[in-house]
Amino acid sequence: HAVMTLSGGKQLRLHDPRRFGALLWWEGDPADHPLLAKLGPEPLAPDFDGAYLHNASRHRRVSIKPFIMNSQVVVGVGNIYANEALFLAGIHPGRSAGRISRQRHDKLAISIQQVLRKAIRYGGSTLRDFVREDGQPGYFSQHLHVYDRAGEACSRCGTDIRKATLGQRSTFYCPRCQR
Repeated sequence: HAVMTLSGGKQLRLHDPRRFGALLWWEGDPADHPLLAKLGPEPLAPDFDGAYLHNASRHRRVSIKPFIMNSQVVVGVGNIYANEALFLAGIHPGRSAGRISRQRHDKLAISIQQVLRKAIRYGGSTLRDFVREDGQPGYFSQHLHVYDRAGEACSRCGTDIRKATLGQRSTFYCPRCQR
């Protein structure tokens, strides 16, 4: 936790219960900082699309889910959003990133953007102690198709959602809808 009091009495606060963030002093160009220099594009930026994902995945054997969660590939796609985007795109999370066609990468890029926009609209995903900047919980978790729904019926086809571990993360998918 950190609180900075700015001139005029306004405060800048960092409250990070999950401990993913950092507050660092840097006098150079922020893009040159070692923690930022190798980051991939923002998924809602114009330079993120299926062509980018397809090119970045060539000759990669890693499964598509850890691939899209890698911040050097694309930033901001966490576990929940990766599960949901792969479901929307109809891609099995264990499929090798380098073996996915350009057309399916196009669909995946669009799905990632749709999931993130919806999550923003609903205030994010409230898990345990997460709250939005205004202290209110996020409501995106009420709109999840696969995440944390193992054993429940798929909203598309009725098949039971399965759970697996991929890249040391819980992974949820529909074995019928996601190939």
